[in-house]
Amino acid sequence: MKKPLPQYKNDFLQWLAVEKGLSSKTQENYSRFLKRFFNWLKIKKLENLKPEELTLDHVREYRAYLATQRSPKTDQDLKKSTQNYYLIALRSLLSYFADMDIPCLSVEKIKLAKNRDERQISFLNLEQLEKLLQAPDIKSYSGLRDRAMLEILFSTGMRISELINLNRNQFKIKPETKELEISIIGKGGRLRTVYFSERALLWLKKYLKTRDDKDEALFINYRGRKDAPKRLTARGFEKRLKKYVIASGVPINTTPHSLRHTFSTDLLNKGVDIRTLQEFLGHKSILATQIYAHVTNKRLREIHKKYHSGKDLN
Repeated sequence: MKKPLPQYKNDFLQWLAVEKGLSSKTQENYSRFLKRFFNWLKIKKLENLKPEELTLDHVREYRAYLATQRSPKTDQDLKKSTQNYYLIALRSLLSYFADMDIPCLSVEKIKLAKNRDERQISFLNLEQLEKLLQAPDIKSYSGLRDRAMLEILFSTGMRISELINLNRNQFKIKPETKELEISIIGKGGRLRTVYFSERALLWLKKYLKTRDDKDEALFINYRGRKDAPKRLTARGFEKRLKKYVIASGVPINTTPHSLRHTFSTDLLNKGVDIRTLQEFLGHKSILATQIYAHVTNKRLREIHKKYHSGKDLN
């Protein structure tokens, strides 16, 4: 006998823990996001709806419902990015049904809302960055690895492709070393120096202490066959990052490249000029770095508005 949708909640959360390896915090977030969907079913008198009875029309109605809801914290309409969290939770529930061979609507049928107001570049403020950095479970090998990777991405401004291609023999770290710089071959075969902060180096040291294997890759995949390639792939890290994004509540469009953008905007806000930033990022042309100019312009505009004495004239 197939059960109504709300009655699968506990089975779904257990699946997240056992099959997907998600933390208890992430499970709590999924539970909270699904609660709104189940409440909507109750409002529509659909609480007895079974998985195979859920249609695209139901999803469209639910999306319209989300668009009318307000945030309890701000008393404003839910942002498109927040609406997407609820849709992602619903998509995950459908993924569970598919995994359990329970007939249901295809996950691909549920498209995420596009935010037309998104910035050309996505970056995190320091509060959001801190939440994301703290999302991995550092008690596990993979969680400690991910924390080190996040810290390094923010410290160096590297692309994810550059990070995963690093090898252990590039790092000759003495115990007393507090900062580090190495040369890498970046996009277009261009050589540049990247700088590890004391903080990033600390997490890298913690991660390397757990490595007792002989694999040359700096960051390895702990899952899979023993005879399979060990180097973690960009796609593998991106999938894990999505979980941390949901768990930490940072903008849903956050990607590994967002940390490169965050690195760049942080330097600009500290007074670094565009030309110097170009060197840090390894851009061949200054035009590629100009995408960050609007950040500087906005900052200057806010400073002008706050401090320019013209506002005191009669």
